[in-house]
Amino acid sequence: MTANLDLGVIGNSVVAALVDRSGRMVWMCYPRLDGDPVFCSLLDGDEKYDGAYRIDLEGFAESRQRYLGNTAILETILTDANGSALRIVDYAPRFKQFDRLYRPPTIIRRLEPLSGVPLITVRLRPRFNYGAEPAQRTVGSNHIRYFASSPSSQSAPLRLTTDAPLAHIVAEEPFALVHPMTLILGPDETFAGSVPRLGVEFLDRTRDYWIEWQRYLSVPFEWQEAVIRAAITLKLCAFEETGAIVAALTTSVPEAPGTPRTWDYRYCWLRDAYFVVHALNRLGATLTMEDFLRYITTVAQTETSGVLKPVYGLLPSVPLDERTVPSLRGYRGMGPVRVGNLAQVQIQNDSYGSIVLAAAQMFFDQRLPHQGDLDLFHRLERLGRKAAAVAFEPDAGLWEFRGRLRVHTHSTAMCWAACDRLAKIAVVLGEKDSADDWRRTADAIRERLLAEAWNEELNSFIDAQGSTEVDASLLLLQEIGLVAADDPRFLGTLALVEKRLRRGAHLMRYAAPDDFGMPETAFTVCTFWYIDALVAVGRREEARVLFQQVLACRTHLGLLSEDLDPSRGELWGNFPQTYSMVGLIISAMRLSKSWEEAFWRGS
Repeated sequence: MTANLDLGVIGNSVVAALVDRSGRMVWMCYPRLDGDPVFCSLLDGDEKYDGAYRIDLEGFAESRQRYLGNTAILETILTDANGSALRIVDYAPRFKQFDRLYRPPTIIRRLEPLSGVPLITVRLRPRFNYGAEPAQRTVGSNHIRYFASSPSSQSAPLRLTTDAPLAHIVAEEPFALVHPMTLILGPDETFAGSVPRLGVEFLDRTRDYWIEWQRYLSVPFEWQEAVIRAAITLKLCAFEETGAIVAALTTSVPEAPGTPRTWDYRYCWLRDAYFVVHALNRLGATLTMEDFLRYITTVAQTETSGVLKPVYGLLPSVPLDERTVPSLRGYRGMGPVRVGNLAQVQIQNDSYGSIVLAAAQMFFDQRLPHQGDLDLFHRLERLGRKAAAVAFEPDAGLWEFRGRLRVHTHSTAMCWAACDRLAKIAVVLGEKDSADDWRRTADAIRERLLAEAWNEELNSFIDAQGSTEVDASLLLLQEIGLVAADDPRFLGTLALVEKRLRRGAHLMRYAAPDDFGMPETAFTVCTFWYIDALVAVGRREEARVLFQQVLACRTHLGLLSEDLDPSRGELWGNFPQTYSMVGLIISAMRLSKSWEEAFWRGS
């Protein structure tokens, strides 16, 4: 079976795993989202059993898969040629216990016979040190311990505790599934209690948690299922122990076939995190914002110079030195596989604006138990002063060009947004002098930007000073309030972006060569930005058509990766991509009929 991204995700904001249509666990980092991929077959071929966690049904004929309602619990039903069937229920425990969240780095699989006598083989073959070491194992009375043999290995060992027959699992020999069985994979610790009882209890409590969580989302009337699935997926990409939000759960899934654009996205980009916070805030799930501000506070305290990196690890002080790992061949054999990200040493000046925008709601949302105060404002002012100082300095931009620095329009606009929001926050706090100072600073940046980023001949804003190109980020100029949607300059920019970047129903991020040649795939969040721009300028019906076309490109479970082949509709890039799920949420909320319009008025 050729590797593809038609995958489900389970998790609990500490660990997450990707599961294919047949119930094979093909990717899981351990003991946290940026850890060693103990299940790594997604990046190392299709025929090997190593690096995967499989429940194989003898005589397999077909599979069906779904989430159990609006939860992060995945159900896979396997049927053989004779009609025997079993159900695999995969989940990571997450529920409230002792006034706190219980979310261990643990994955639980429940196996239940549905019809006939399914004959199954459990193949549990983790690998360590990025696929370089097959697991060693020791067998206990009710458990199997998996560990790396290398003395220098820092990979955390795993323990499977189960009521399934260990002898069959060790030998990888088939056995008849005649009653439900539970497999609990997690830390190498003694598991107290009844395995089958806790498997059911944890399942029920985890289901209750997710049902309760999604009940309080302010979802649009239309596309509710798509929005809820996107919101849950964003939640699974938030590492709540520190407040970091990863850009995606994978590394090195290429942006297009055969390209060396293979990046590690298991880290927290300040920009991406802002977009996630923005989307969840729109849905009323504001706790992620509060956790992220806790993370940012740690970042700011460690960066004593005031200079922010664009991306940080889940633990902000851990360096992200980029390297390639020869032990993994890559998605469909398309390497290199990278660990770490060189973007950490880049200059990306939009980061300051991203943080201020992420925090701004704290000062205006009266529902929050801990609202923004003068102390937070003064901490944000430090970032605002840095934004003002670098607003017209060259940087790598949000597309992270590795071979050039320019004064990017988006970066300057985000620096303006930082100063603009600080002025508005100061008004709320009654800090008149600060409000006046920040307003003057913001206005000066805006005036210069509108002059230097405008190309009269093209009748459009340009992507960087001295350029004649456009990129999709220019569509955000009206989004952040720099110009109005009906401003002739924005309308001219939209027209040129459409002409140069649109490919069918999808949008490229840019259409000029970069460090690695000409981009081949559409960047999914850019398509959502385009849809939002169409709504803003009054082309609503056209936007609805495009939105439906993008929704049709999701996986069978409603997920999206970073990129998409505009001609074939195939997903590429790291998965699931928070950017893309954010775009889906925001566009749905803007396009949907209101509840009053669609329900009470009966239209």
